[in-house]
Amino acid sequence: MDEQLNCAPCGFLSLSEDSVIRSVNQTLCELLDLSSDVIIGQHIHSILPKSGRVFYELYFVPLVQIGKRVEELYISLEAKNGKEIPVLINANKRVHNNQNVIDCIVVPIKIRDEYENVLLNTKKELEKALLDKQKAVSELKTALKTVEEKQQELLELHEQNQTFKIETKRELELARKIQKTALTDRIFNECIHIESHYKASHELSGDIYGIYQIDKYRYGVIILDVMGHGISSALITMSLQSLFQRLIPKDGNPQTVVKELDQYLHNLFQNSEQSMYYCTVIYLMIDTAAQKIDFINGGHPPAFLQDTTGIKELQSSFPPIGTFEGIEFKTTTLPYEKGSRLLLYTDGVTDPFGFNHLKPLLMDNKSIPLVSLKKKIIQSLESTEFAYHESDDQCFLVIDLL
Repeated sequence: MDEQLNCAPCGFLSLSEDSVIRSVNQTLCELLDLSSDVIIGQHIHSILPKSGRVFYELYFVPLVQIGKRVEELYISLEAKNGKEIPVLINANKRVHNNQNVIDCIVVPIKIRDEYENVLLNTKKELEKALLDKQKAVSELKTALKTVEEKQQELLELHEQNQTFKIETKRELELARKIQKTALTDRIFNECIHIESHYKASHELSGDIYGIYQIDKYRYGVIILDVMGHGISSALITMSLQSLFQRLIPKDGNPQTVVKELDQYLHNLFQNSEQSMYYCTVIYLMIDTAAQKIDFINGGHPPAFLQDTTGIKELQSSFPPIGTFEGIEFKTTTLPYEKGSRLLLYTDGVTDPFGFNHLKPLLMDNKSIPLVSLKKKIIQSLESTEFAYHESDDQCFLVIDLL
């Protein structure tokens, strides 16, 4: 990279077609407070906040694939200290040495955001002050006449609210038990060993998983994360579970399973765009006879395959299901050697620690039994250092390929 580009008054980075950072200039390194050695070779998700990763997959990737250009796309980067930096990105897709390369110009817009926020906040404060004044005048006029009536209404509402809270808590507890009971059991035989962990952030969870033995040698493994938390996400989760627990044992073909789940979400919300939900998913069909893994990852955090050569990432190649109609999901196939280990997880397992936490944990404990590895991951999630991260569901699967 020449010195003029390296020291330009705007950031520059170059991406491979699968969103791995190939090069970066010094201006962007200083903006993020990271060295180029740390950034280069990482997936672009490593410098994006959680919301930015979803936005990148939903908008940036399709725009580049369809139009080969992106102009003034608003997004946030994440600096070393975790602070979000608003930027505008211009991007262009080109061919270099027979490979597709995406060049990006990154322009920070922090000052403009601050000016806009000041104006918006001032407007909101003035509007609120006017409404408060009008409300105060109205309340003063009617207060003396309605005090006793309002007191009685409040007492009645309080009693109704207490009854509602008790009934709702009872119903949520029953739903939580039903949701947890519907989860599939661990599998342990001469070919494969699968252990799971599942913990909802509230009474109900938007995460779900399933493990199924399709025939003597093939196994289907799926993990999903529905947008949001609570009752609405849990209802969608359980309806998706009902679908994939019928689909996977029949044949387990990844393209069929993921396509059916995607179409189900589109059909579910086809007449209600405001209540549309999307869902990240990773589905693996493991063939222990052929020693191969067929998988599709739709916007989900990458699974890890650990063997004697190190750790491979099963990266996302598609946006989350339920986002764009007509997506042609294609299967990726990976061979594996006996003794390999897999880790699948939702973002609630990685958010407390940062993007690279799980890899070192796998490397440091590659020889311990699978149950012991599961306990170590759970202990790290429950440690006092990260105990305040309880806003997201936690779900992961660990698999030994024997």
